[in-house]
Amino acid sequence: MKQAARRIGRTIAFVLPVVLVLSGTLAVATVPWASPSTDARMLSASAESAAAKSGARAPHEVLRDRLIAELQEKDPGAALTQLQREVHARPSLARHCVGLARALGEAAVAKYGVARAQSFSRPVCDTAFASGVVTAQ
Repeated sequence: MKQAARRIGRTIAFVLPVVLVLSGTLAVATVPWASPSTDARMLSASAESAAAKSGARAPHEVLRDRLIAELQEKDPGAALTQLQREVHARPSLARHCVGLARALGEAAVAKYGVARAQSFSRPVCDTAFASGVVTAQ
């Protein structure tokens, strides 16, 4: 009995640091470390203000409509995958990710019902999709 406990302890002592190092490496690898230049921030700020003045829709609103259309054509899983790709490709959309995922959750409930919509849940933007499913009940 003592030997089994000691063996389990040694195994955990060996495996745990390896798991922690690998998960830390993966977490660091997914962070976009390069910050946008000042010029790029100024350009995007002026573009956003110009869009607001002209009455054009914000990029996240256009994306929301496109994702909901994709959800209607295909399924919520495809829309969530596309949301993840869009946020990764355009980090400026990250601040709208929770709202977009929640809107997808609500649209999924409208189309599939609560139980089926919840089956499409993924960890995109934390649990915002699941939150949208719950609030749409």
